[in-house]
Amino acid sequence: MLSDKSTVCPINLLDTAHQKKGVKAAIVNAGKTLPMLSVMDAVKENLIIPVFIGDENEIKKCANELKFDLSNFEIIHENVENDTAKIASQLAADNKVRIIVKGHIHTDILMKEVFKREYNLIGKTRLSHIWHMTLEKDDKPLIITDGALNVNPNVKTKMHILRNVIDFCHRINIPKPKISILSATEEILDSMQSSIEAKEITELSKKESFNADIFGPLAFDNSISKKSAAIKGIKNDVAGDADVLLVPNVETGNALVKMMIYFMGACAAGVVVGGKVPIVITSRSDDATARLASIAASVVALD
Repeated sequence: MLSDKSTVCPINLLDTAHQKKGVKAAIVNAGKTLPMLSVMDAVKENLIIPVFIGDENEIKKCANELKFDLSNFEIIHENVENDTAKIASQLAADNKVRIIVKGHIHTDILMKEVFKREYNLIGKTRLSHIWHMTLEKDDKPLIITDGALNVNPNVKTKMHILRNVIDFCHRINIPKPKISILSATEEILDSMQSSIEAKEITELSKKESFNADIFGPLAFDNSISKKSAAIKGIKNDVAGDADVLLVPNVETGNALVKMMIYFMGACAAGVVVGGKVPIVITSRSDDATARLASIAASVVALD
């Protein structure tokens, strides 16, 4: 059942990212093969100018093995893993980098540092994570949010997630995204909190001036299948044609994304948005192609 399909970086995402060339990016605790390989690919694509943070000897050793010339790039020596996150956060606070890219460091260590008030990296908008999912190089993406950062968001937080994903969709040339507020049913059931919240978000969205079509609750099948929506008699602009799935909790989003990766060979470009700088927090098991796509997504997410 596991897919042996090679991951393909989406061309449309790269093309959009190419419009913002040479962005300074902090590579947090660099010096391991996969993070360095993806950074090398991003440099070849002229997406970023990396600032490497970590053990200088390890960074140079890894670069030599990859035949990656670092002579034009800054290396900030720091051999304490946790302290690399502090350096990256301060660089972002001082406007010396515009993107933070996770290297070989635990996500919770990095994000805990980013959240500290002293850096002023978090504004009034809640941070959220976006997955840009594609199968082939020229695929229309399916956006899934939030499957990595907000564990069990309430309605207020989901409205922040909604605003963030609408903004991202506009940046990837989806002018009026169709957004499904996902549940396990298209009906509103007292026994299913996600369906109640989906209805509330739909109603709240009508009061906002969002340039998007938003509807929920919708189950997965009638969010993405016109046939399923028709059989169930669901008629609205989102049903069967969703660009975005706003999931009820992190477990749902994480499972959907991982199933697409492992069963379908999907490329998952992930980025944290809503703060002063986009943050790439790829999994340590992600391949170099998905990491490159995630860096491209972070460049696209820039103001």
